[in-house]
Amino acid sequence: MAICFTCGDTFPPRRQELGYNTCLPCGDFAAREVKWTVAPLNKGNYILISNPEDLKGLNPKRVGE
Repeated sequence: MAICFTCGDTFPPRRQELGYNTCLPCGDFAAREVKWTVAPLNKGNYILISNPEDLKGLNPKRVGE
């Protein structure tokens, strides 16, 4: 059995073979804390957004606020 880096509990070695170093509950908790999205830019590339305020600022037709 593999040992979780976060809580110290054991988890299946198959999960570690897949590249995870945490048990499923700790991995789920960490994944829920990170929120992001990918937004396409007009005539440009895609950009990774992690702050909702940045996403609001990308709309050129946004009416004042």
